[in-house]
Amino acid sequence: MIFKSPVERGGPQRGKFEDLAEKASNMTSSPLFFLICLAFVGFFVASHAAGLSVEWLLLAGESMSAVTLLLLALLKNSEMRAEHAIQRKLDAIAGALLDMNKGKDSRALRELRDSIRMEEET
Repeated sequence: MIFKSPVERGGPQRGKFEDLAEKASNMTSSPLFFLICLAFVGFFVASHAAGLSVEWLLLAGESMSAVTLLLLALLKNSEMRAEHAIQRKLDAIAGALLDMNKGKDSRALRELRDSIRMEEET
């Protein structure tokens, strides 16, 4: 099984996970989510300070670990989508520059052509 990046999955339309990741990314960047996380960390610290039972301490620690893993997955998905969007824009700019300078040959154009590997795509 080959894993594709979030941008390469599903063609031009975004899948359910990408939509969920986008909504979750918007929600996790809100002040409300920050306050929820702050309350969650406060609960974790208070449970240690209050000397609660081991079960409560485990619940607090494992919950924080689960939230951390979910946020890591969302962050990576968002990072990959942004990286591919930037690359597509840079490729479009480079292609336009090459089209503008057809017939002219310079070292900068050869390096640009080599860096985006235009010959490999045609």
